[in-house]
Amino acid sequence: MCGIVGYIGAQSAASVVLHGLRQLEYRGYDSAGMAVINSDGALHVRREAGKLINLAQLLDQEPLQGQVGVGHTRWATHGPPCQRNAHPHRSVDGKLVVVQNGIVENFTELRQQLQLDGYTFHSDTDTEVIVHLIHRYYHNGSAGNLVNAVQRTLHDLKGPSAIVVLSQDAPDQLIAARLGNAGGVAIGQGEGEMFIASDIPAILRHTRQITFLENRQMAVITAQGAHYMDLEGSPLAKQSIQIEWNPLAAEKGEFRHFMQKEIYEQGRSLTDTLRGRLDFQQQRVMLDSLNLTDDQLRTLDKVTIVACGTSYYAGLVGKYLIEQVARLPVEVDYASEFRYRQPVVKPSHLVVAITQSGETVDTLAALEEARAHGALTVAIVNAVGSQAARVCDGLIYMQAGPEIGVASTKAFTASVTDLFLLAIYLGQARGTLDDARRAELIQAVAALPGLAGELLENAWQGNLYKDLAERFYQYRNFLYLGRGINFPIALEGALKLKEISYIHAEGYAAGEMKHGPIALIDQEMPTLVIAPRDSVYGKMISQIEQVKARGGLVLAVAHAADETIKAKADVVLPIPISHELLTPILAVMPLQILAYEIALRRGVDVDQPRNLAKSVTVE
Repeated sequence: MCGIVGYIGAQSAASVVLHGLRQLEYRGYDSAGMAVINSDGALHVRREAGKLINLAQLLDQEPLQGQVGVGHTRWATHGPPCQRNAHPHRSVDGKLVVVQNGIVENFTELRQQLQLDGYTFHSDTDTEVIVHLIHRYYHNGSAGNLVNAVQRTLHDLKGPSAIVVLSQDAPDQLIAARLGNAGGVAIGQGEGEMFIASDIPAILRHTRQITFLENRQMAVITAQGAHYMDLEGSPLAKQSIQIEWNPLAAEKGEFRHFMQKEIYEQGRSLTDTLRGRLDFQQQRVMLDSLNLTDDQLRTLDKVTIVACGTSYYAGLVGKYLIEQVARLPVEVDYASEFRYRQPVVKPSHLVVAITQSGETVDTLAALEEARAHGALTVAIVNAVGSQAARVCDGLIYMQAGPEIGVASTKAFTASVTDLFLLAIYLGQARGTLDDARRAELIQAVAALPGLAGELLENAWQGNLYKDLAERFYQYRNFLYLGRGINFPIALEGALKLKEISYIHAEGYAAGEMKHGPIALIDQEMPTLVIAPRDSVYGKMISQIEQVKARGGLVLAVAHAADETIKAKADVVLPIPISHELLTPILAVMPLQILAYEIALRRGVDVDQPRNLAKSVTVE
C-alpha cells in the first residue's frame, strides 16, 4: 500500500520525487522519506514521521541536491509509524538504500540470521532485512555486482514485494524489482530521464509512456532507458503503454479535496465509461475488450464476482443486474475470503474481478484461484496496464480517470455502470434479452450521465448538504436501510460515512430491520432510507413509518417530487427519476456528498482518513 517514486535524469531528483509522493500520499501517510545522491557523490537520506508535509519541511531546512533519487510514503505494517521505521532504509556503511512496498513474510528468520552475521537493526520493519541482505551479498559472493546481489536477495524473500534500490557505488542507475502481487511498478520513459512509481499519477506530468513490471521481473534503469530481466538474469523484451489520462486529472484544481472533485465529476466519468460502448443504430452494447465469444458466453452457467470494500458493494448491485437482465445465477464473494473456502469453480463459470487499482492483492489472488480451476476471467478495472488487466482473459476499463481520494466515489458508479453494460452484453449474447427490452435499457443508460449531472449541479449550487452536516455531525451512530437493488447502496452509504467521518454506521436490508436493528431506533440514531418509487417502494414506506413510530429521525433518498416521502421523512435527499435498475448509481451520490460534508464539518482529513490507504497491496 506504500507509495514509491524514483527518478534519474537532469532535473532535481528531490523536486520530482517529492511531487510524485504528493500524488501517491493516498497510498500511505504514516511517514515519508527520500534518498538522493548529492552533487558531492555521497548518498544522503531525509526521513520524517507523519504526513508528507513534515518531510517537505525537513527538505526546506536540509535540502538535497542531486539528479538521482528515490522516495517513499509509508502505510505501516511492521512497526509503528515513527522516524526510525520510515523508508528509505540504509545499509550499515550508508552507501545503499532500499524502499519497499509489500511484506517479507519470513523476515523474522532472516533478521535472526543477519544478526548472527553481525548486522545491527535500527528499525522494527521487515524492509530493513532487504537492505542488509543486499549489502551482504554485494560484499560476499557477488563480487561487487549490485544487480546480482539484488537478485540473490529476492530469491531469499517470501511474500510479495516491490522494491527500488539506490547505491552510492552505482550512482548512474536505479534497480527496481517486483516479487508477487505487491502493487504496481510503473517505469516511465522520458527524454534523457526515467521515472519509477507505484502508480501512474505520480509521474503523469512527466511522461505517458509507461512499462510495467510483472511478478519476478526487475529493471536496471539509467537516464537513457531501462534494461529488463527476470530474477535469474535472463533479458526480457517489454512493451510500453501510452497512457491517455490527462495530467490535470490527477490535480485537485478548484476543489478542496480530491474526494470532492471526484464526486462532482461523476457526470463526466459516467460519460467516459459509456463512450464507444453503445451502438444506438443496432441497439446493442459493444464490449470487444472482453475477448470472449458468444459461444463461450452461451455455455456459462454461473457468474462469480470477487472484490473488496466498495468494489464488493458494486458487485452486489451487479448480482441484481446480471440475474435480472441476463438470467444467469451470480455469486458475490469477498476476494479476501474466496480462495480460503475452497470455492467450487469450473470452466463453465465466469469470474469477474472489480478493482479500481488493478493491484489489490486479495483480488489478484482470487483471480489466480479462478484461473487455476479453468474459469473464464474478466476484470473491471480503472488503472490502465495494471496487474488485473494483464492477467485476465478480458477486461472492461472504467475509463473514469485517476481516482486519488482514498474513499472511492466515481470508481464505484463507473463499475456499477460497467456491470450494467456487462449484464446487457451477456443477455444479448445468450439470447435471454429481447430486442425491445435491450433498447429500453440502452436508452436508459444513455440518459444516465445527464441525470447525474443534474443531481450534482443542484447539490453544488445549494446548501442542503452543508446544512445537514451542521445538523448531524455530532451524532455517533447511523442506520442505513435499502431493499432490492438498493440494499447494497445502504451498505456503501454506511461505509462512506464511517471511513471518512469516523461515525459508526451500519447498512441493512430493510426487511431485516425488525429482526434486530429496530431495537436501536431512538432519537439519537438517525435512519437513512433509500426509497425511490420502484417495485419495493411500498415496503420502504412501511420501514419509514416503523422508524417514525419509535421516535427515530428519517433521512430519505427519494425522487424530488415525491410528496408522500416529503410528508413522512424528516429530510429528503433528492434524486431524479430514472430506470429502476439505474437508481443505485444516482442514489449513492447524495450519500457520498453527505458523508463528505459531515467529515468536513468534523474537521477530518477527508482524502487521508486514518489507518486507510487507497490500494491494499498486502494481506
